[in-house]
Amino acid sequence: MSIPFLSLIKNLPSSTPFVGPETLERQHGRKFSARIGANESAFGISPLAAQALQQAVTDSDCSWYCDPTNYELRDLLAEKHGVSPENICVDAGIDSLLGLTVRLFVDKGTSVVTSDGAYPTFNYHVTGFDGKLHKVPYRNFHEDPEALIQKAHDTNARLIYFSNPDNPMGTCHTADKVQKMIDTVPGHCILLLDEAYCEFAPDTVEPDIDVENQQVMRFRTFSKAYGMAGMRIGYAIAHRELITGFDKIRNHFGVNRLAQIAAVASLKDKTFLRLVQEQAERSRQRIYQLADEMQLNYLPSATNFVAVDLGDGERTRSVLGQLGQLGVFVRMPGVPPLDRYLRVGIGNDQEHAEFESKFKQIMSTLTVE
Repeated sequence: MSIPFLSLIKNLPSSTPFVGPETLERQHGRKFSARIGANESAFGISPLAAQALQQAVTDSDCSWYCDPTNYELRDLLAEKHGVSPENICVDAGIDSLLGLTVRLFVDKGTSVVTSDGAYPTFNYHVTGFDGKLHKVPYRNFHEDPEALIQKAHDTNARLIYFSNPDNPMGTCHTADKVQKMIDTVPGHCILLLDEAYCEFAPDTVEPDIDVENQQVMRFRTFSKAYGMAGMRIGYAIAHRELITGFDKIRNHFGVNRLAQIAAVASLKDKTFLRLVQEQAERSRQRIYQLADEMQLNYLPSATNFVAVDLGDGERTRSVLGQLGQLGVFVRMPGVPPLDRYLRVGIGNDQEHAEFESKFKQIMSTLTVE
């Protein structure tokens, strides 16, 4: 029999937004000695979170389903952000929340605006619900708020996707500029503000949270600064009616119980986040110094990675492939002109030393323009 997929599914390519490092390791036939390509944390999780997880396993808490309301975690997040728990939805990471958001607002032909080269998982969801993507180019290797707003007007878009700080370039806009963007969102549109990397950015980057504004949804994660990427947990902050929309369609038991326990403990650890932020800044400086030593330009970063300029996309792809062959996992932006940059993630001391050694080895054979 012919499998009765919907026509949309039949016509979609068999592709995913990212090839995972484990897949690449199987292809290379060995483990990476430096895994610094997926923007994961080099600093582990909070000691309080580790202790809570160990206790949960000892007490067999992992035999229980999660709390489907995420009550304790939402309460702590509400306190942290000065909002009500009704303004927060917890789910299995920002990727899952973006998928739910697209499901809420996008159907066949719905216009959606994003930046050309921005986080591809969002595009993956839009295509999966038969939406129509409209893209604007980066400007000076930053996402372009004015162009995104104008494109939303021109296309009668339902959603705008905008990350600040940005992935894959690591650049950011000030809170004033983001607030101006918020103030000019068209009446038919909702701004999706992805703030996955905000803990690494200066205090001047985050605009005030206004949960009375029904045209803004903000997305945060425990994957980056809190070191919990493998546990899959993140949250959205928005007007309570938007959060109610999530509750109508989300998998209420989709959040890992151990992730809930670790997230609660992490929020209670008052010193851990500050230490991670300090370590991240030192690690960024280490990459800057390496780039300066090798006379390579780079973009000052507000994230846990640094975009290093190798001159053009062909050269960057060559270096990326050679690093992979030598056991170093990194990534690069997918579209020109962004693809002239190699995205170098923060690693621990051993990983950085491994990257530096292999990178210098490869670059010594190339002429960088």
